[in-house]
Amino acid sequence: MWTSGKVRSIFLDFFKDKQHAVVESSSLVPVNDPTLLFSNAGMNQFKDVFLGIDKRNYTRAASVQKCVRAGGKHNDLDTVGRTPRHHTFFEMLGNFSFGDYFKKEAIAYAWEFLTEVIELPKERLWVTVYQDDDEASQLWQQVAGISPDRIIRLGEKDNFWSMGDTGPCGPCSEILYDRGEEFSCGNECGIGICDCDRWLEIWNLVFMQYNRGNDGEITALPRPSIDTGMGLERLTSILQKVPSNYDTDLFVPIIKHLEKMSGIQYNPGDSGFPFRVIADHSRSSTFLIADGVIPSNDGRGYVLRRIMRRAVRFGRLLGVNQAFLHKNVDIVVDLMKDAYPDLEAKRDFIKKVIQLEEERFSSTLNEGLKKVEEIISQARKEGQKVLPGEAVFMLYDTYGFPIDLTEDIANENGFIVDKKTFDQMMEEQRNRARESNKTSVAFSQEITISDLLKGVKPTDFTGYNRIKDTASVLKIIKGGLLVESAEECEISVIVNHSPFYPEGGGQVSDRGVITGLNCRIDINDVQKVANWIIHTGYLKGQLQVGDQVSLEVEAESRMDTQRNHTATHLLHKALRIVLGD
Repeated sequence: MWTSGKVRSIFLDFFKDKQHAVVESSSLVPVNDPTLLFSNAGMNQFKDVFLGIDKRNYTRAASVQKCVRAGGKHNDLDTVGRTPRHHTFFEMLGNFSFGDYFKKEAIAYAWEFLTEVIELPKERLWVTVYQDDDEASQLWQQVAGISPDRIIRLGEKDNFWSMGDTGPCGPCSEILYDRGEEFSCGNECGIGICDCDRWLEIWNLVFMQYNRGNDGEITALPRPSIDTGMGLERLTSILQKVPSNYDTDLFVPIIKHLEKMSGIQYNPGDSGFPFRVIADHSRSSTFLIADGVIPSNDGRGYVLRRIMRRAVRFGRLLGVNQAFLHKNVDIVVDLMKDAYPDLEAKRDFIKKVIQLEEERFSSTLNEGLKKVEEIISQARKEGQKVLPGEAVFMLYDTYGFPIDLTEDIANENGFIVDKKTFDQMMEEQRNRARESNKTSVAFSQEITISDLLKGVKPTDFTGYNRIKDTASVLKIIKGGLLVESAEECEISVIVNHSPFYPEGGGQVSDRGVITGLNCRIDINDVQKVANWIIHTGYLKGQLQVGDQVSLEVEAESRMDTQRNHTATHLLHKALRIVLGD
């Protein structure tokens, strides 16, 4: 029986026998590489080696790399669950040569592994080569014995790889597995013609033999190299003889757990879409938090927040209305801890971060879903298929409801969003903020919080010895503008002193409540910028600048955060003792 764990170990053992150094996966957060949001390929950690900047004590390597493709140039978020093979988190099996072997050996190793070690039927395998790469075509025939009619030549878009606009580049060759006629999309089905599920791309061999200069001129590299990548999930689906990655042992336990929580049986068709999204997003959330990413309003943290909130919303579609996503962490960790032992040590911390984020989002989701339904109902009455950009902007601006979730819900109901008007209104809001020398709580890149709060007294933090306090409201931010008062909306509040710990240093912020004579704000996010503590949440009732308010931190949440923070420090100290600095 082929398990995913067996596939990992056999792959690494094979290349170890071929004198490759087995290298651990790098973090999902790239080190010293501002060009990448997340590690998205096995070659990322070897980039400087390929460029000749870094030297290693080996010229051959093999790895199983953790990868995330969500946000940035490489983004599979919107296709997750809709196809059987796309994920936000996946593992990439790879072998690499740094000026050692080249095309002939790379092709020979790949063919030997696929046809002799894991014994895939040769008649099911096809290859693509770059349209001008006669050498690769000939080697596939000579080394692997593939007939010319099973070698497909494709253009630069499909079969020429570049590290960037300049630098190392070269043709590539893809190995595809024919899943059979039952997966075909019809008469026009064919490699390079369609993107259906019949032709499963399993292994890409990149022949890094050229360098592209600043002038666009391509010259030969003195020491050509090899970079390959093969998706573990796809290969496992073939070996386990299942139609989808979601039917493998990497996903089935998560889906079965969701069945128990929801009371709904999983269907591999369209109705199973929420199960697949949640299963995928549970994996990526777990691994991202394990590698130090915390939900936030920008950068990597924003992508994580978006992934988690999509999962929560799809949970509601399954009728799971209580916090549930953190409960999937145990399943993911149990499945993956043998390959990634650090997950076990971080299990409780990951669960707590996910639970806090889910609970914070709960009120926003409840209010937003009602409003989306109202907007869709109105459009349906009017016979429209496009949701007005103005209404969608109001939903985002007033309730903090993410635009991508609105688009998901609209698409599921046969509608599209007037994104053009939405974007125009967003830009108008930014312009108003610039003109007023103000910014939004989301910390717009164009204008700084320091500009917004110029002249405002710094917040006095009182949370070292208390979790309750009273204060005066100094500023209210709503929809990107400073306002004198607000009611029934998402706001951010600055007060003269606060017991709330802001997010920072890998620690999540406090949660709690701010109450006034005529209002209540459930605080779901606290940030510190310069010397100000900014409290964000949904306002029920009415609040004005100058009002006296009571602030109370949720005690249990504070204790859980302190315990996790202390445990993390103790773990780091223990690691330094054992492993050194």
